[in-house]
Amino acid sequence: MADKTATAKKAGTFTEDEKDAMRERAKESKAQSRRDPEAQKIEGTKEVLAKIADMPGSDRTIAERLHTLITETAPVLVPRTYYGMPAYSKDGKVVVFFKPASKFGVRYATLGFEDAAMIDDGEMFPTSYGIKELVPADEARIADLVRKAVS
Repeated sequence: MADKTATAKKAGTFTEDEKDAMRERAKESKAQSRRDPEAQKIEGTKEVLAKIADMPGSDRTIAERLHTLITETAPVLVPRTYYGMPAYSKDGKVVVFFKPASKFGVRYATLGFEDAAMIDDGEMFPTSYGIKELVPADEARIADLVRKAVS
C-alpha cells in the first residue's frame, strides 16, 4: 500500500483509496442534503455503525469506544459519515471524525477535529491525534476535548 501511495503522490495523482474516499463523500453529501434533521441523526447513526462494523480488529475496537464516548459526552453532535469515515457534526458542520488506520493503510488511527471544533488553546494547538490503542486516561482526555469542541 505504501508503495502505491508514494508512487501516486510522486506522479501528482490521487491513490485509489483517496479516489474511493472522494466518491464516498459525493454520495454522502447528496444523501445528507435530502434528509430532515431527525432523519439525519437516525440515518447518520446507522451509517456510522455500519462503517464501524466493517472495520478490521483494532480499528473497530477504537471506533466503537469513540462512538460511545462522543455520543455520551456530546449528545448534541449528529453522527454521520465523512469521506466514508465516522464523524460527528453540529449545525451541519463536522466537528470531530475518526480515520481508521486501515482506511489508507497507515500505522495508526487518527482522531481529528475540524475547524468547527472550539478546541483552540493559544496560538498553536493540535487538531488531530494518532491512536494505536485507547486507554482510560486517553478516553478522559478525549471526553474533555469533545466537551470543549461543542462549547
